Amino acid sequence: MSSARPTTLKAAAAQAIAHGNLGAFLREFLDEFYGLKGPDAQLQAISDDPPFLDHPTANAYLAAVAEHLSLTNHISPPEWTRQERRFLRRPFFPAGLESLKALCIKESPTAFRRRMIFVDSNPLSRPRRNRTETTADAPQ
Repeated sequence: MSSARPTTLKAAAAQAIAHGNLGAFLREFLDEFYGLKGPDAQLQAISDDPPFLDHPTANAYLAAVAEHLSLTNHISPPEWTRQERRFLRRPFFPAGLESLKALCIKESPTAFRRRMIFVDSNPLSRPRRNRTETTADAPQ
C-alpha cells in the first residue's frame, strides 16, 4: 500500500482502485482535507473528477462527499458531482440495520439524500487530535 496519504478526492479514488478499501482512503483524505486552510485549498482538493470505480454506490458516494464538503465549507460543488453516473437509482443504507432506516432517512445530509444514500447526520466526521499534544502530555 502507498505510504502517501491522498490529499485529493481523486487520489483517494485512484488509491482505492489500486489497493482496494475505498473507506480507508476516504478517511485519510478527510483527515488531510480538514487540515486545509481556506476555500481555495479545499476546492482544489475536491475539484478534479475522480475515476469511476467498479461499484455505482462508490461513485455516488464520492460525489456526495465532494458536494457535502462543498456545502459545509461554503464553496461551489464541482461540476463533476452532477454527472448522472454519480447518482443511485435505488436507496442504499450503509448501516444495514432495518431499525435505523427511518432515522437515516431523516438525518441524511442533502448531498447524500439526493443520491439515495441514507446515512447519519454527520457521515464525514473524523476524530480530532491536538497535533501538538505529546503522549507525555496526554491524560493518564
